[in-house]
Amino acid sequence: MAKVPLMSIGSPCDAAIDNASFQKNREALALKENQLDEARAAVHAGWGEKYTERVHAKGKLTARERIDQLKDEGTEIFEVGTFVNKDRKFGKLESPGAGIVTAFTKVEGRWTMVIANDNTVASGSWWPLTSEKIQRGQEMALRLRLPVVYLVDCSGLFLPEQSRSFPGRTGAGHIFKKNSDLAAAGVAQIAGVFGDCIAGGGYMPIISDRVYMTEQAYMVIAGAALIKGAKSQSLSSLDIGGPEVHVHQSGCADVRVPDDETAIRHIRVEISRLGSSSAPFYRHGADPGDPFFPARELSGLFPTDHRMTYNAEEVLARLVDRSLFWEILPDRGKEMIVGVGRVNGLYMGFVANRQGIIDDTEQRGGKKAAGILYKEGIAKVSTFSRACDADGIPIVWLQDISGFDIGVEAERLGLLGYGSSLIYTNSTNQTPMFTVLLRKASGAGYYAMAGHPYEPVVQLSTTLTRQSVMEGRTLAIAAFNTKLNDDFEIATDDPEERAAIEEGMRQTEERIEGDMDPYKSAAQMDTDEIVRFDELRKWMELFAESSYQTSGYRRTKNPRIWSLHDLAALTEPRS
Repeated sequence: MAKVPLMSIGSPCDAAIDNASFQKNREALALKENQLDEARAAVHAGWGEKYTERVHAKGKLTARERIDQLKDEGTEIFEVGTFVNKDRKFGKLESPGAGIVTAFTKVEGRWTMVIANDNTVASGSWWPLTSEKIQRGQEMALRLRLPVVYLVDCSGLFLPEQSRSFPGRTGAGHIFKKNSDLAAAGVAQIAGVFGDCIAGGGYMPIISDRVYMTEQAYMVIAGAALIKGAKSQSLSSLDIGGPEVHVHQSGCADVRVPDDETAIRHIRVEISRLGSSSAPFYRHGADPGDPFFPARELSGLFPTDHRMTYNAEEVLARLVDRSLFWEILPDRGKEMIVGVGRVNGLYMGFVANRQGIIDDTEQRGGKKAAGILYKEGIAKVSTFSRACDADGIPIVWLQDISGFDIGVEAERLGLLGYGSSLIYTNSTNQTPMFTVLLRKASGAGYYAMAGHPYEPVVQLSTTLTRQSVMEGRTLAIAAFNTKLNDDFEIATDDPEERAAIEEGMRQTEERIEGDMDPYKSAAQMDTDEIVRFDELRKWMELFAESSYQTSGYRRTKNPRIWSLHDLAALTEPRS
């Protein structure tokens, strides 16, 4: 069959979940998502209104004001890395968002990666993890072949923390290696230089294909203060490396413009000269369509208690166009859902963990818990992942997993080998992969389902996400195992020793629970962004359109000759 047999999935909200549970879930989640909104606002404020006023007093725009003028009217900005360095102190100072904004933004109808120094935070300085955040944005652009726009206003390294941002494999110098990788891959890079551009900040724009400088901009290896100290020369930084020097003498910049607004208009023109998006071609005549069941209902479907379950099909029904989906191998490895749906008219593969209790088809009878990887499910996901890669179908991984099956039977069935096959597949896929951690992301299951170590283009977390090897209470039991009996009770009659063990277990559990917080993961770049559930469909649209925007750099087969058709044909039940 060459036709993709998309079928209706999902049901109206009142049929999918009782109203009391829906309202309870929504109210509990609203508290967490309000916290997310407040945390975003705090990062967006930078160092506060006083510093914004200083930028405006110089006749300049802030980083986010520049991005807002750059993007297409009526479109949204999708930031990644918002919470890098959250709650991290550098002496008495903080660096909201690590002093840099990285965002997917649509410019002249083309998805673009924008990397902008936050000039309200220490004049756009680079802090620990700033360079890693910049490189992560560059890597996303490289993987999808999206043009990159650098909005540079950077006074160089934040020198008191130079030892944590200058050296090392991913130190500040590696940004320029990424510049070079993008150039070598033919990815367009355009830079606007708006002010300070010192040392590494001066190198950052140079490899770009176009460099615009405003009258307030300068690019220098060393600023005026350093030159005065080293060479006893009294010069301004504009004298040393302003637009007069680099546009008209050195040739290190291309165009001189009067102000921020003019530079941004010119950058938009440059983007318009690039090839237009190939997404309309890869829709194969289909029109984009919203899910039949609205994505805003997702906030009521997910219990905040991770021990409670939900219907994964209902989630998919609120992410794919018209709630139509082709499930592959539905009768095998039922703990997993794999299949294809359209997002904005573009085909995307989906892998999701079922929840609750399911039929144990491997043992020909009985029941077992879902949210765990068993032999058939692992083989099914590996096969689907390989087929999507062969067909050029981007994959979205919807994780809510407790890990692999364990025990004597699991080892006898060779789960280590099947898991290794899945890990190999996901490590070598060339098709774009995106990972969403819906709730649990536990143990080796997190790895096997294209977790961050397996380099998805983007990994998202929600406010319910918990990344860990094991839960806090379980880990506390493991850590104090020698002090416990076979029933996991404290094995001592000494009151003081018992109290010490209880306190140690409590502290261990609390620490692990804190480490599982999604903001902790985001702060140390173990996930790319935290999102609201009602934003997930829009992120799916970004993933789909950006995956198909650029043609010619990866295999993209037409749906008539997909490997998935062969797989479905060979596994159909015979009459």
